Amino acid sequence: MVWCFPERHGVIYGITKTQIDWIPLSVGAVRPTQGKTLAVMQMCGGSQSFNAINLMRVFGRRIRMLIIPNQSSVTKAFLDFYDQDRMKPSAYYDHVVDVMEELVKFTLLTCDIAPCLVDRYRERTARPICWRV
Repeated sequence: MVWCFPERHGVIYGITKTQIDWIPLSVGAVRPTQGKTLAVMQMCGGSQSFNAINLMRVFGRRIRMLIIPNQSSVTKAFLDFYDQDRMKPSAYYDHVVDVMEELVKFTLLTCDIAPCLVDRYRERTARPICWRV
């Protein structure tokens, strides 16, 4: 997965958080996102900040995703795109490509062992909750 969120005034938009909230938390005792590889990026209208990226990393860890070490933050994004919504060649563009290449590499490295990396005792022994009166 690739998450790329806009950041405005140092925070993410509420609608962005809502999109993450709609990801199913579990199917049985297992999260459907666990073991999936995640790359995080953000676009800023002004100066550089990593608030949105840091928050996305927290969200990704919480839903048990494998987050790659690399990340990208494009500042003054309105200057780095053509009118046709294509990104102009720049150092930012090169870095976005680097992040995507790393995502592919980490996905290939972890796809066969992801079940082992996210296996937890609590999920293997999940029992329904019985309430006693």
